[in-house]
Amino acid sequence: MTEHNVASFKALGLAPAIDKVINEVGYESPSPIQARSIPPLLEGRDLLGQAQTGTGKTAAFALPLLSRLDLKKKYPQILVLTPTRELALQVSEAIRTYARHLSGFQVLPVYGGQSMSQQLRQLHRGVHAVVGTPGRILDHLRRNTLNLAELSSVVLDEADEMLRMGFIDDVEEILKQAPTERQTALFSATMPKEVNRIAQRHLNNPIEIKIKAKNVPKFVAGKALKDAVN
Repeated sequence: MTEHNVASFKALGLAPAIDKVINEVGYESPSPIQARSIPPLLEGRDLLGQAQTGTGKTAAFALPLLSRLDLKKKYPQILVLTPTRELALQVSEAIRTYARHLSGFQVLPVYGGQSMSQQLRQLHRGVHAVVGTPGRILDHLRRNTLNLAELSSVVLDEADEMLRMGFIDDVEEILKQAPTERQTALFSATMPKEVNRIAQRHLNNPIEIKIKAKNVPKFVAGKALKDAVN
């Protein structure tokens, strides 16, 4: 499948509840990163994607991973690592919107500066997806307050920024504690050697995708998701 031959999201085979949201918010055709990422992620493949902000990469990983969720399991199945709390909040809000027709779905943003007790209460009640900064995620793991036993997918979002901000060792430690039988997707605007090393060490025969900025089309989205398509 090439980045130009998918005319609609319907052709990608997403879950009906996800297709319903796509129709409601007015998405038309998938962007290149979505057209090329969604099929392998739906199949459970690992993915290494190089794409700039604004290409629609949040939807590229969120839509297929949400389509594969088991809502009966009240433990985290999706873990998204982001370099900043702002991005953690943005991605978690996008995921919440995409999942609004998944009955009982819960996503939790986790970052420093937020009440630990509030995060603990939500984790105790049960969540399906966690989106957070590496430092706070690692803090929960050290306290044994975040259970990764049911984790099926890990996403490293803006991996080069996590490297630049000094989080790469925390990312390594989190990946070591995640189940070995998992799906991993790494997205980065650039591919410095340290990020490439992470990919080689932790991704299993990944699909590799590189989207050039000049190939990014106008991305059509509903107002409700105007800030959630990065």
